[in-house]
Amino acid sequence: MEPEIRYARTSDGVNIAYATLGQGSPIVVVAGSMSHVQIEWAQPTLRRAYGLLAAHHTLIRFDHRGLGLSDREVDDFSLETRLRDIEAVVTAAGCTRFILTGTQHGGLAAIAYAARHPEAISRLILTDAFSSGEERVKTPQGQAMAELLKGDWEMWTENVGALALGWGREESRLFGQFVRAAVAGDAYRRMFEDLVHTDVTELLPMIAAPTLIVKHSGIEYVSMEMTRRLASGIANAKLVVVEGKLTEAVDQVQAAVDEFLGDAPAIVRERSGSSTPSSLRTVLFTDLVGHTEMMSRLGDARGRDVLREHERITREVLKANGGTEVKTMGDGFMASFGSVTKAVECAVALQRAFVEREGEPLNVRVGLNAGEPIEEDGDLFGATVILASRIAAKADGGEILVADTVRGLCSGKGFLFADRGDFVAKGIEEPVRISAVNWRSQT
Repeated sequence: MEPEIRYARTSDGVNIAYATLGQGSPIVVVAGSMSHVQIEWAQPTLRRAYGLLAAHHTLIRFDHRGLGLSDREVDDFSLETRLRDIEAVVTAAGCTRFILTGTQHGGLAAIAYAARHPEAISRLILTDAFSSGEERVKTPQGQAMAELLKGDWEMWTENVGALALGWGREESRLFGQFVRAAVAGDAYRRMFEDLVHTDVTELLPMIAAPTLIVKHSGIEYVSMEMTRRLASGIANAKLVVVEGKLTEAVDQVQAAVDEFLGDAPAIVRERSGSSTPSSLRTVLFTDLVGHTEMMSRLGDARGRDVLREHERITREVLKANGGTEVKTMGDGFMASFGSVTKAVECAVALQRAFVEREGEPLNVRVGLNAGEPIEEDGDLFGATVILASRIAAKADGGEILVADTVRGLCSGKGFLFADRGDFVAKGIEEPVRISAVNWRSQT
């Protein structure tokens, strides 16, 4: 299905092109510093990412003034004008309450809009975003690209594709062509100057919507320190770190978005037609409680050292107990086990390792569930995984909660359990009995 392209008119008389795709609750996408709602559909990575979002939502993309199919003969690219562009599009599309996403530079306008219109935003998703344009351009890659931008426009566009998508890729070269079609060099230079001087840090505490922050480890011109400051500035924001560049993490990002939006059960049912269930697996989730507060209290450098210690301990204990790391989510892990006994032993060993270490306390909660998840490209999906994640989220710091299936399979294995009653998990139709592992009493 191809997107439908229409126009909205801003309060200051600028025509803004926008495109809609799919059906369901609306998601408004604020792209980075370049977009073209028509030809970006030919970019494989963008097409795949947008197609996944449109599977269960009405996806609304638009070109800011000066970009793509919108009016290009404009001189003012300030934050205020970008907010007018968003307002015109959501009004024309008939959106009164919607999910808002902002990518990289687009995160600046998305943050400002969410802060000023809390009643309109049901969820906020920020991908490789930051709150200060000046801070972004001061990274080593940002400084190099800013200097290059002053001179050779074509070389700059070619390097943008490589930095975002990876060096030596055909798609990176094509992305350079896309950028040149999306915006003129002189216009982008003026636009970039406005973006560099945009700072929305003071607006972060005003965001009321549940927020997901996604960081690609391979996008080096948005540093992890910038990402952590962004996450710590928004109350209860969830941070997910995925490995690689944009082309290498589409599925991981979508899994995080599915989970955040509550779409995971529907997505899993759709994927299950082309994927095969694995054998019985026990899925373990961990989550570092109070991560954002710890980073704020200790500062970026010391906080990151503590986080590395958490990662080191987790990986060592997983390896010692036969666990397979599926992915890390910044402040937590997802792992799988072929043996339910090994999974529970690993959970106990993790808690003991965190308690016994010296220094900053690591308060970690753990949740486990057993079943037959869907395996696809090294990742696991399905109700088994979703329930394990929900159980982990229900646990307190230092606690291990397990589904009734795990407790039953561990019968007679020497573990001590305390019944916690029925648990109704979001996205799961039937209530699930859960128990806590009394690991402190276990010999």
